[in-house]
Amino acid sequence: MDLFDLYLDEDCPYGDETTDLLGIEGNGRLRIMSREHGVAACMEELAAFYRKKGLEVTAYVREGGEFNPHDVVFEAKGDLRQLFKLWRISQTFLSMVCAIAATTRLYVETARKVNKNVIIATSRKTHPGMRRFELQAVRAGGGDHHRNSLSDSILITQNHLGVVGDLTEMQAVRRIEIEPRDEEEALKYAKTADMLLLDHLSPADIQRIVPVIKERNPGVMIAVGGISVQNIADYASLVDIIVISAPYYAPPLDLTARVYRA
Repeated sequence: MDLFDLYLDEDCPYGDETTDLLGIEGNGRLRIMSREHGVAACMEELAAFYRKKGLEVTAYVREGGEFNPHDVVFEAKGDLRQLFKLWRISQTFLSMVCAIAATTRLYVETARKVNKNVIIATSRKTHPGMRRFELQAVRAGGGDHHRNSLSDSILITQNHLGVVGDLTEMQAVRRIEIEPRDEEEALKYAKTADMLLLDHLSPADIQRIVPVIKERNPGVMIAVGGISVQNIADYASLVDIIVISAPYYAPPLDLTARVYRA
């Protein structure tokens, strides 16, 4: 099922009572405009849904493009009854994904002022039913994905370690990532892991322990989590990957929509 069909069915399960009451018919135009700066994401996917519904998409900001207050970010024309059904879910959808893209870009640009090679990657803490689009929005903002799902990567977390105890020798086709519970485990599993996720350590702790880890396994990648935009620059020069979830919870952009008769 097209996810946009699901969103539409949720918002208009039986019909549009207001449009029916007013007897609105004919053709019109929808414009979605921004009241603030943002980064475009998932516009083409939304446009494809409009075309499927028999509407003509006349303009939208390209993936990853930036827009400013008063800019038209998405425009379509066609049957007014369809436009009235779609405008609210479209505005809400774009306000969310464009905010994710903009917040990701802020993190990326802030970190790369310090280290142009650091990777900013988001977790899988997406909202149910929105993962596909939220991950795409991260890409639009210049970020990467730490994990897409449980099925595409191996991350032995602190909870796993609490259940299984000490790890033995392991072999897997996929990269093995371990989240140690303390510095002792970080050193212990330095040779086992392809990547270590060092969560909730200070920059000073990272700076002290990473050289010791790299001495034991020069090829191991170092990631950190629990980072905010306020302190990301302090970590950017010390690690390979910074894992964040904040973009998913960014306040929606302030967008507005207008419907006109053609």
